[in-house]
Amino acid sequence: MRLRDELTAQGKAAREAAQILASLSAEIKNKVLAAMADELESRKDLIIAANRQDLTAGEQAGLSTALLDRLELNDRRISAMAQGLRELAALPDPVGEIVEMQRRPNGLMIGKMRVPLGVVGMIYEARPNVTIDAAGLCFKSGNAVILRGGSEAINSNKILVQAAVGVLERFGLPAAAIQLVSSTDREAVSILLGMHEYLDVLIPRGGAGLIQRVINEARVPVIQTGIGNCHIYVDQSADLDMALRIVDNAKTSRPGVCNAVETLLVHREQAAVFLPRLFALFEGRVELRGCPKARSILPQIKAADESDWHAEYLDYILAVKVVDSFEEAIKHINTYGTMHSEAIVTNDYSNSQRFLREVDAAAVYINASTRFTDGNQFGMGAEIGISTQKLHARGPMGLKELTTIKYVIYGQGQVRE
Repeated sequence: MRLRDELTAQGKAAREAAQILASLSAEIKNKVLAAMADELESRKDLIIAANRQDLTAGEQAGLSTALLDRLELNDRRISAMAQGLRELAALPDPVGEIVEMQRRPNGLMIGKMRVPLGVVGMIYEARPNVTIDAAGLCFKSGNAVILRGGSEAINSNKILVQAAVGVLERFGLPAAAIQLVSSTDREAVSILLGMHEYLDVLIPRGGAGLIQRVINEARVPVIQTGIGNCHIYVDQSADLDMALRIVDNAKTSRPGVCNAVETLLVHREQAAVFLPRLFALFEGRVELRGCPKARSILPQIKAADESDWHAEYLDYILAVKVVDSFEEAIKHINTYGTMHSEAIVTNDYSNSQRFLREVDAAAVYINASTRFTDGNQFGMGAEIGISTQKLHARGPMGLKELTTIKYVIYGQGQVRE
C-alpha cells in the first residue's frame, strides 16, 4: 500500500473512532487509563530493551548528549509515565462540562458545553514519553490521535503504542483511537500536513525547524508548541544566592528541554559580584557566551553575537547579557523571546508586578525556575505540549485545552420573530 493510502486509511479509521470516544463515560475512560498504566509497568523490561535499540542508533548517528537524554527511557521514567496516566484518570473529565449558562429575555437558556476536538495529529521528535502523554490526554478528552514520532525513537514508540492499543482492544474499544505512523519516511509528515479532511488539529512538538515547517506547510489548523528561548533576569534587588540556585536549576537539570533557560540577563549593579560566582559554579559544566559588558567582567568566556540572543541551545550553553535597567531587560525579552517561559529574580515588588504585566509569554515567573512550565507540575497530570501562541490555548495544554465548545440551547417552544 502506498504511504498516502496508508495514512488516509488511518485518518478515516481515526475519524470513526473519535465518534465512539466522544460518548464514552468518564468511568470507562478512567479504567482504561489505569489499565494502560499497569500495562506499561508490566512491559517495563521490553520497553527498555526497545529503547536501548534507539539509543544505540542515536549514539551511532551522533545525537547530542541532551538529545540522547530526551530519548532515554528507564525505570524511573516509565514509572513516571504510568503515574501520569493514573493522575489523568483522577482528574475531572472535561467532556460534557457546561462552562456557562445564561437566560435570555425570551426565556431561552444558552450555554457552552465542552466537546472533544475530534482527531488530533501529533508530530514530534526524540521524546517517546510524549507518545504516552499524548495518547492518555487525547483518550481522556475524547479525541482520537495519530502519532508521528521521530525516526530516532521508532522502536520505543512502536512498543508503547502496542501496549496502549492492547488495552483498548481488551475493553472492546477501537484500536484506531491511538495510532502510530510506522513509516519513518519524511514524506509522511508532508502527507499529514495536508490531511484536513481527517485531522482537526496538528500539534508539532520538537525543534524550531520542525515547528516552522509545520506552520509554513500545514493545511490543517496548527497549535504551535515548544520553542523555548527562555530568559532569567537577575534584577538590581535580587538575592544572589537565590538567583544562583534558580539559574543552575533552569540550565543544568535538563538542558535539552524547552523550559530550560537559554539567556541570562543581569542588572549592571549585580553583574560584578554575580557573574564571577556564576562562572565558578558552571566552570567545566556550562559554556558561557557574553556581551562586551559581561566579558569585561569574565574575559575568559566566549563573545556572544546576535545569533546567541535568538538561540534555543538545548545544551550546556548559556548566553549572558548585562543590562543597564529593568526596561532594557524587558525590551530584550520581548524582542528575542519565544513567548514560552520568562523569569525575574527580585526583591522589588513593583518590578515583579511590572514583569508580570509587561513580559509577553505563556508563563511568567517571580523568583522561581522556568523548569516548572510543565503540565504535571501545573497539576494537569500531563501535557500534550506547551503552546506559545495565543489561539486556541496558551501554556501547558492539558485536558481542557484538548476540548472546544459547542453552544447548547434550551427552549420551551420559542420562535424568532
